[in-house]
Amino acid sequence: MDIDYLPRILNARVYDVAIETPLEPASDLSRRLGNRVFLKREDLQQVFSFKLRGAYNKMAHLTDDQLERGVIASSAGNHAQGVALAANELGCRSVIVMPTTAPQLKVDAVAARGAEIVLHGESYTEAFARANELMREQDLTFVHPFDDPDVIAGQGTIGMEILRQHGRPVHAIFAAIGGGGLISGVAAYVKRVRPDIRVIGVQHVDSDAMARSVAAGERVELADVGLFSDGTAVKAVGVETFRLVRKHVDDILIVDTDETCAAIKDVFTDTRTLLEPAGALAIAGMKKYVAETGIEGETLISVACGANMNFDRLRFVSERAEIGERREAVFAVTIPERPGSFRRFCELVGDRNVTEFNYRISDESDAHVFVGVSVTSRAGADEVADIFRADGFETLDLTDDELAKVHLRHLVGGKSPLASDELLLRFEFPERPGALMAFLRAMQPHWNISLFHYRNHGSDSGRVLVGMQVPESDRSTFMVFLDELGYRFWDETENPAYKLFL
Repeated sequence: MDIDYLPRILNARVYDVAIETPLEPASDLSRRLGNRVFLKREDLQQVFSFKLRGAYNKMAHLTDDQLERGVIASSAGNHAQGVALAANELGCRSVIVMPTTAPQLKVDAVAARGAEIVLHGESYTEAFARANELMREQDLTFVHPFDDPDVIAGQGTIGMEILRQHGRPVHAIFAAIGGGGLISGVAAYVKRVRPDIRVIGVQHVDSDAMARSVAAGERVELADVGLFSDGTAVKAVGVETFRLVRKHVDDILIVDTDETCAAIKDVFTDTRTLLEPAGALAIAGMKKYVAETGIEGETLISVACGANMNFDRLRFVSERAEIGERREAVFAVTIPERPGSFRRFCELVGDRNVTEFNYRISDESDAHVFVGVSVTSRAGADEVADIFRADGFETLDLTDDELAKVHLRHLVGGKSPLASDELLLRFEFPERPGALMAFLRAMQPHWNISLFHYRNHGSDSGRVLVGMQVPESDRSTFMVFLDELGYRFWDETENPAYKLFL
């Protein structure tokens, strides 16, 4: 059934708990992008996210009997806070099932609003399944985070406010997509009132169920999702949101972690506010759109949809923001081990800011230098590399090499003549107790760990680099071990940076 969302949005009950958030100009982003950039500041809602709009609108339409029995929801955090707030306002019981991977900040915020919290599973999908079981067992009413017309209509009031606040021409509105509730509501309103405005969705590269579904022409369920952008980590989009996105959304852009971190920094520069990764996706997508299309002088609006950032994640964000903004380039440079070579190399670097420099002697004829240099663009990285090569220094650009950025910068000079039969693998361990022991117990006792590197970045998973001495005759057994272990991994044994430094 094709629902008419215009009257639903116009009559949505959201302002008992939500504020009409400001549409603020982003002066620094506008200057850098050559367009008029505005941020719709949904991070300023009392739960620091837009989610209370849809949750309250849904619950405000429940019957007295439904409210008396109570509600249940599944959420990684922001929708949970919206449901808990609405339950307080409407005087009803609320039960929230959250995945065990939900940021503690969000768990604490939900508990502070009086909701009963159940932690279950490692993803939204598992939490959703448990919530449905409890709904049937306790006769509760389910408040879906995105696939419900009343929830979609509540989020659609953001689009209504944007057009009321900015009556002049708008080229495009950008919004993050997880399950699709936000962009469905915004697009349903905007395309009815101002169909000339482009509505563009943005997804994180490891949680792109909507983009894949639209490309396939049917809903696609992902086998797993990354949790860096936990607010959009959804394996399968909604039936109604899929329909609305196909009908109203002009395009979906995919951004990676570095681009998202750079967008968080961009918004901080303009507003002194720290968005969570999901909250910054729209800004990252907007920047990508400008870079790909080359548009200038247009009005672009991004929905800054959430600011529930775990503090311990800031270290990871700050480290990756410079690379995401293409302000740092990382190189491995080989220079002769003879007097004057190092001085010549420094002369080539010139007055550029050196962000990192690692070196350890390991060969009588050549020295391998790991160096980070500040640049203003990807072209700047190519320019620096060309300068090194033109002077006869063999140069490997590692700016886009995940192994180099996460691990090798801390391990330069680690070659060992004892590491025979060594395989190098990069793992993502779940950030939970026992993950390492599970790995060790699954190993064959005669396989020796020859390298192990881990650093807590405040990310959704532990980045671990492991060197293991596995005899050639055991390689097939080793592949079975990796398959049964179930951790995401990348074989880096042939990585050129590994061969150079380790």
